[in-house]
Amino acid sequence: MEDIKEKKLEIRKNIETIINKLSDVEIAKKREINRLFEFANFVEAKIALLYIARGIEVDTMKVIKKCCEKNKVVVIPVFGTDKYKVNLFKVDHPDTDLKPGLNGILEPDADRCKIVPIDCIDIAIIPGVAFDEKGGRIGVGEGYYDRLIPKLPITTRKV
Repeated sequence: MEDIKEKKLEIRKNIETIINKLSDVEIAKKREINRLFEFANFVEAKIALLYIARGIEVDTMKVIKKCCEKNKVVVIPVFGTDKYKVNLFKVDHPDTDLKPGLNGILEPDADRCKIVPIDCIDIAIIPGVAFDEKGGRIGVGEGYYDRLIPKLPITTRKV
């Protein structure tokens, strides 16, 4: 088990090194969101599970706002202090429905947003530090999405 943790840590460091060597132009190109809105599975999905970016991740706030403009239902997870607890909230107005949560990362305001059952999710955009060709992922190491992904319906497209 320690070998796996060490290998994942090594991969995270390698990815960070690669990203730090990219120019601003290369980073901007990789963060382009338009490809997502051309992806047939995403276009067809009515309810999309997204995430709030942190650090060098793709600016998902642009994706969230564009989804709201296109009347796509946006759902954002809120992970509790208990790592096994997650609630999914519908966000209608990103500018007013989000507030700082754990680690200062924006999350849906439970007083303004409605809970969405996990069975309703058509497509889930999953964050990750690195992915292999089979879709295996390495996250930031907290395990939140590792526990969420298996709970998603088999019919939910995971991207």
